[in-house]
Amino acid sequence: MAQTNTGTPYKRRRLGQNTGWDVAFHIVNYTLVTFFTLLCVAPYINQLAMAFSSNEAIKMGLVTLWPVGFQIDAMKAVLNDHSIIRALGVTVYITVVGTALNMFFNILAAYPLSRKDLVGRQYFMNFLIFCMLFNAGMIPGYLLVRWLGMIDTLWALMIPGMISVFNVIIMKTFFQGIPDELREAAVMDGCGNTKYVFRVVLPLSTASLATLSLFYAVGHWNTYMSAIIYINSPEKYTLQVKLRNILLLSQMDTSLENIQLLDRLDVIAESLKAAVVIFATTPILVVYPFLQRYFIQGAMLGSVKG
Repeated sequence: MAQTNTGTPYKRRRLGQNTGWDVAFHIVNYTLVTFFTLLCVAPYINQLAMAFSSNEAIKMGLVTLWPVGFQIDAMKAVLNDHSIIRALGVTVYITVVGTALNMFFNILAAYPLSRKDLVGRQYFMNFLIFCMLFNAGMIPGYLLVRWLGMIDTLWALMIPGMISVFNVIIMKTFFQGIPDELREAAVMDGCGNTKYVFRVVLPLSTASLATLSLFYAVGHWNTYMSAIIYINSPEKYTLQVKLRNILLLSQMDTSLENIQLLDRLDVIAESLKAAVVIFATTPILVVYPFLQRYFIQGAMLGSVKG
């Protein structure tokens, strides 16, 4: 009993000695995380302040992280511009439809590759990895899309990048971590492969599905280069292309009927650009809090499982 009683205080003293270092580590860690978080958020806050600041304050360079001379004219101009609203609709469409197609074919590719009894499994994996490391390039890709008749169609923004090999590998790795006993029990109950995937595998893969869906959705929302290459009609421009046109002020076709004075155009353009930036980035930022829990659970799945 004496040895047991002397051992416990010794462990407590050792634990107490490390407490000071632990506290210092947490303080430094939280300080650095807070600093870098503010560093990332500051540009967004600055653009938000610019979007709601007066033209005179913007011209004098008084706007930093808080609106100066609050006004909503720039945001009104954005909301009244039908071309921007149309570009938003196009972006939402390709984000929703494109992400659904991505996940559907991602699952169709990942599940068979996760099965050890798939004939030619290693061949298919090597083929996918080769395609991930090497691609034909921009010009052959454009010729292929043109040969398929998808130039100036929204399919050109979704079909060519329908499957990401990296995401397929992540989902395949997650599927491999599901115990084989579940499949054996499902087969004994008369469950086929399709029913097993949709009733057993997918409900257990919520974190992986949410994480990869977020990756695909962000990629579609930020579609820019593909739209520049394949889309010719202004009414099919994505929001990022529209933002680029406004930022360059060279191909801007926005309808600013409420702006009458040309001598104020440069000042209004700065506020307008900030308003469009906020308009383009806020919707996708709103989605993150709802998927954050699944994102944290699934972001590192492919790196921690064999």
